[in-house]
Amino acid sequence: MKLTQYSHASGCGCKMAPADLEKLLKDKKIGSFDSLLVGNQANDDAAVWDLGQGSALVSTVDFFMPIVDDPFDFGRIAATNAISDVYAMGAKPIFANAILGWPIDLLPIELAAKVLEGAQQICAKAGIPLAGGHSIDSKEPIFGLAVNGLVQTEKIKRNSTPQIGDYLLLTKPIGTGIIGTAIRRGMEKENHAQIAIEEMCKLNSIGADLANIKGVNALTDVTGFGLLGHLIEMCGEQVSAELYTDRIPHFNFLQTYLDQNIIPDNTYRNWNAWDKKVDGTLDMKWFQLLNDPQTSGGLLIAVSELDYEAVKLVMLAQGLEDFILPIGRFIERNLTAVSVKTSAY
Repeated sequence: MKLTQYSHASGCGCKMAPADLEKLLKDKKIGSFDSLLVGNQANDDAAVWDLGQGSALVSTVDFFMPIVDDPFDFGRIAATNAISDVYAMGAKPIFANAILGWPIDLLPIELAAKVLEGAQQICAKAGIPLAGGHSIDSKEPIFGLAVNGLVQTEKIKRNSTPQIGDYLLLTKPIGTGIIGTAIRRGMEKENHAQIAIEEMCKLNSIGADLANIKGVNALTDVTGFGLLGHLIEMCGEQVSAELYTDRIPHFNFLQTYLDQNIIPDNTYRNWNAWDKKVDGTLDMKWFQLLNDPQTSGGLLIAVSELDYEAVKLVMLAQGLEDFILPIGRFIERNLTAVSVKTSAY
C-alpha cells in the first residue's frame, strides 16, 4: 500500500505557506521569561530554556505526511528530520517522543508499527531512546517527533546571526522535493529514490560538533521553505548573501524529472514569498532547485574565514568531503537578501 496516496501533501512540503505562517503568528509573540533563551521571537529551529550552571535544554517538535511509500522509510525520514532541529542549535539530543496520526479504517495498524520501527532505528543511531508519544485516529497518515537535547549555553547556535564575510556551506544535496513528487506520481526510478531516501536518513549530527567552533556564527537546516527561503531567514535584516549555483550540491539525476515537469506545487508558493528578496542569475533549473521544498535537508553553516579550516576538518572526519566547498558568502546588507550568481568568480 503506497502511503503517499493517502495524503494530500508530502514531507516538509506540508509546511504552512510563509505568508500564512506570518499571519498566524502575528501578535502571538511570547512575553518575557528570564529562562527562555530562544523562543518564537525569531525563526529559530528550536526553543532553548536555561537550566542554570551553564547548560540549556533545547526542545523542538516536527511532523509531516509521507514523502515516500514505504512505512519503515517514512519513519526513518521523519525521525531524522525532527532530530535535525536539535543539531541545528548546536545541541546533542537526549530523548524523543513520537507523534502519530493514522487512518485506522484505511491503512493496517501493522504499517504504523513499521513507521515506529523506522523511527526507533534512527533514534538508536542518534544514541537516544524513543521514550513515548501520542497517537490519534486521523484522516491522513502523520508522523514525527518531539525531541529534547542539551547544549552548553555559550555554544548555542542561532539561525540568524551570520557575520559579514562568513562562508556559507551546505552538508546535503538538494532536490528531495522533486524526487518526492516523482514518487507520489509513480514516476520515480527506484535507484534514484533510494539515493534520495538514504540522504534524507543521514543524521545532521555534525551540528553538535560545530558548536565547539566559535567562528561558526550561524546554523540552520534546509527544509520546506527551500534553500532560498532558509538562507533568507539566515540573513534577516542584518546581512545579505551571495549564492554560487556552480557549487551547490544537488542530485545529478534531477533534470530527468524536471524535463517531465515533475515539480512540487510548493516550489511556486515558496518563490511567491521570496521573489522580492532575490536578484541575480536564476534560470529555470535553478529557480526549481533553489525553491524546491526539502525534507530532512542538510545544515547551512555560516563560518568565519578564520575558522573555515576547522570546520573543513570536522566535515572531513564525518565523511562530508563532497561538501567542503563554500556555496556562498555573507556580505553587507543591500537592497535584496540574496544575490544568485553562476560562479564565485
